[in-house]
Amino acid sequence: MIELYHVWKQYQKPHWALSDVSLEINSGDFCFITGPSGSGKTTLLKIIFREIYPSEGQILIDGVNILKIPDHKIFRLRRSMGIVFQDFRLLFHQSVFDNVALPLQILGQPYKEIRRRVFNALRQVNLHHKMWDFPQRLSYGEQQRVAIARAIVNQPKILLADEPTGNLDPELAFEIMAIFKDINKQGATVIIGSHDRELIRHFGDKIFFLQKGKIIGKEVKP
Repeated sequence: MIELYHVWKQYQKPHWALSDVSLEINSGDFCFITGPSGSGKTTLLKIIFREIYPSEGQILIDGVNILKIPDHKIFRLRRSMGIVFQDFRLLFHQSVFDNVALPLQILGQPYKEIRRRVFNALRQVNLHHKMWDFPQRLSYGEQQRVAIARAIVNQPKILLADEPTGNLDPELAFEIMAIFKDINKQGATVIIGSHDRELIRHFGDKIFFLQKGKIIGKEVKP
C-alpha cells in the first residue's frame, strides 16, 4: 500500500534528515516508526503526507507515485489520509465542531453530512459533549483528542500520527493508543511516529527503527 524507495531528505548541507530510506507498509498495518529525537520520524511522516518533498527517491501509495501528483490535485490524495500533527494545529478561535469539520468543509460536504460525521468522530474519542466548546477551554489531552477526531472525520484509509502521546501521562497515553487501535480495526492503516518504548512494546505490530535518518532495523510481531 505504501512503498518508499531510496528516499533521501536534506534540509541543510551537509546533514541528511533521511538517508536512503526504503520500506513497505501493507494495507491494514498498525506500525510504529521509532527512534531518538532528531532521527527523522517527523520528516518521514511529512513526506508520506506530501507536506514536504524528498530530495531523492520515490513514494508510492496504492501504486501511484505521489511525487508526480500536481499540487492542484493533491487534495485527492489527502481525501484518503488523516494526520495528527505533533503541535495539533487547532484553530483556537473556532469551536471544537468547526475544527473537526474543517476537512469536510474543504471537500464541500453538505452541512447535514458534516454534522453527522463530526458528531460520530467526536463520540469515538469521547468528546461529543464538548462539541461547541473552544480548544483553549480544553485540557491538553482533550485537545489531542480533537486533533484525532479531525484526522478521522473523513474516514481515511491511512492515518498518520506524529508523537501523539509525547506530553501525556501513561494512563492517558494508553487511552489515546486504544483509540488508534479501534480505528485500525475499522480498516485504516495506522502509522505512528513515537519514541515511547512501552507503548511500542504493547501496541506495535510492525516497527521500523530510525537512527540519524537511516532505517537500522525492523520488527514484525507474529
